[in-house]
Amino acid sequence: MKEIKSIIKTYDELDRNQKLALATVVRVEGSSYRRAGARMLVMEDGNWIGGISGGCLEGDALRKAQLAMFQDKPSLVTYDTTDDDAQSIGVGLGCNGIIDVLIAPLKDEPDNALEVLRRCTDKRQPNILITISHNEDGPEALYPGRMFRYESTEQLKAVLPEGAPVEALQEDVETALDRQKSVTGHYELENGGSVSAFIEFLTPTIRLLLFGGNYDVFPMVQLAKDLGRHVTVYANPHKLSRSVFQQADEVKAKEDPVEVDEYTACILMAHDYKTDLNNLRRLLQTEVPYIGMLGPRKRTNKMLDELAEEGITLSEPDEERLHSPVGLDIGALSPEEIALSVLAEIRAYFSRRQGGFLKHRSGTIHERG
Repeated sequence: MKEIKSIIKTYDELDRNQKLALATVVRVEGSSYRRAGARMLVMEDGNWIGGISGGCLEGDALRKAQLAMFQDKPSLVTYDTTDDDAQSIGVGLGCNGIIDVLIAPLKDEPDNALEVLRRCTDKRQPNILITISHNEDGPEALYPGRMFRYESTEQLKAVLPEGAPVEALQEDVETALDRQKSVTGHYELENGGSVSAFIEFLTPTIRLLLFGGNYDVFPMVQLAKDLGRHVTVYANPHKLSRSVFQQADEVKAKEDPVEVDEYTACILMAHDYKTDLNNLRRLLQTEVPYIGMLGPRKRTNKMLDELAEEGITLSEPDEERLHSPVGLDIGALSPEEIALSVLAEIRAYFSRRQGGFLKHRSGTIHERG
């Protein structure tokens, strides 16, 4: 989501009279540095923001994007970096897969792809975005580059023109929602034509709530913002450094109400036993999926014993969402390293990963298919 927001910010600052094109990775087969959904906004002067690879494809995509702008015509480009030909794009640069990139001129319209993405950036639930990537003798309204947000079966029927593969698209949408993973669909039409679509599962920005106001809050906020997280700090505002106010999205008094959803992580880092205990007590009454506690396990166990005496016992789901000590075991010592450890664990949690060494992972880094 951070890349999308950066692209939209750049788009808002541009002169709308200049030509633009949006390059989107819509399918990956095999290995690729970036996954489906990676984007790159190209300006007619040759500048761009975002990326579709680790650097091996951007130059060629830039040239093809400028051609698309000149011709006012989208194209679906396939990069096969598995080819051993020394002249092939991507050879020797770590790529070893087949990558489909949709390159489409971006018009200054209320429903262009970036405007659709803009409407998704602040939503606190997963978005399903459908982007038409190929059209061969299909309905003209399903032109490559057209994007819309899926809301319901009824809305899908209303948005799509006559002759569109509504039922097949609906099935792939349900697959994406069930697997929580983007999919690519190819649909044969009754008239003999065909349409392809990228069905993107786009999650909200992870919201990070930090409870504490000591000096180690700042590196946690700074690194979290670099990762694109939405950060709220709960503390005594009078004791916080100015740098925290400059970096965090929100600063609230420590007793203010807490708003959470299924993409929220809370970190208790007040370094004051009673404060952390009070915050743990109230967070256990919410549905927040992730609660992290700085400090040794012995300290947390003491808190849990006190809560048990009050009649508050942890259920099995509570034990799953409570992470104490919080963070991955990387030998972190400094506040910056601790922040790295904690934020890496949060990324692993929401990615449904264990956070171990990739060298020990069986199979591929990213799920295939």
